[in-house]
This record gives sequence, structure tokens and C-alpha cells, in this order.
Amino acid sequence: MGIQNLIWAGPALLALAACDTAGGLDPLENGGFAPTGRPTSEQSVDGLMVGHRLMAAGEYELALKSYLRAASEQGVNVDVLSAVGSANLQLGRLGQAEEILRRATELDETFPPAWNNLGVVLMETGQYGEASRVFRVAFALDSGQSAEIRENLSLALAKVENPEYSDEEEFRLVRRGPGFYRILSTAENP
Repeated sequence: MGIQNLIWAGPALLALAACDTAGGLDPLENGGFAPTGRPTSEQSVDGLMVGHRLMAAGEYELALKSYLRAASEQGVNVDVLSAVGSANLQLGRLGQAEEILRRATELDETFPPAWNNLGVVLMETGQYGEASRVFRVAFALDSGQSAEIRENLSLALAKVENPEYSDEEEFRLVRRGPGFYRILSTAENP
């Protein structure tokens, strides 16, 4: 093959290569439109896990967004509702947190973290009697296994018996383990 043949063959090979559909849009797939959504071959990161890490880092607004993303991917379940309620509590949205956590306990009456987190909201809003009742439910469902729920119940009972108890202490929600939360006074915080 001479130089002149290569000059003529070059554009012909390029034209044939352009006809190859590998890597391009296939008019039969997606109706000729660009693909939508994200690739299904890659596994996405669990929004709940990311949200829990953001909560631990004190990034409550970002955690809430991550939990809402988890809801859109997994659907609204008790785990997601409990997490969204806890993020709202940290953001000071006590009414929203209480409403969402009540929905979580209605959705699954046997999920101790949702009951515990509802108890935390009730403590924050000064509803100590109901908080102690809610912590009792969480404690019974958990079979007394969780030290966090046990501590919350003890605190709520002490507060019911003596409303002045630990009035000078501020309480906050802290994530412990896979979805458990507890109240810590500022004196106990690291």
C-alpha cells in the first residue's frame, strides 16, 4: 500500500469508526434520549449512614438533607422517620420533631429508638410525665438492654418526682450506636 492509498484509506476508516455505537447513544435505548438518573451499576452510599455521621459531626442541617435523601431512596420507614425527627430536634424544631417521631412510633410500635427519641423531645419540651411513660415503653421494648434508654428513663423519673431536678443543666441529643440516642447534660459532655 502506497502513501496515496493510506491518505484515501484514513478518512474512510475514521468514517467507519464514527458509525460504531459502542460508548455512544443507542437510538433504541431510552427512546433516543440521553440516559436519566444515576448509573445502576454503582452502589450508592446509604443516606442514613451519611446522616448519622453528619449528626455526630454536628452538621444537623446536612444530616437532615441526607435523611430526606434516604427517604426518597428507601421510602419512608421507621428508621428514616426516627432520624429525621432527631435532626429536627437538634435544629431546635421541637414541634416538627415531636410530630415526626410520633408518626414513627405509629408506623412501628416496636421500634425502641423511635420511642426513645420521642422521649427526648418530650423532655426538651418539659412534658416530663409523658416522657417518662414513653421511656418506659422504649425500655420495655428494648428489654432493658440499652444503657442509654435506662439512663433516659431514670432522668425522666427523677424529673417527674422533683421538677427542680437538674434545672440548671441543658440537655442535648447525642447519637450512640446504630440509631440510639440519649440525653447528656452539659456537665457530662466531653
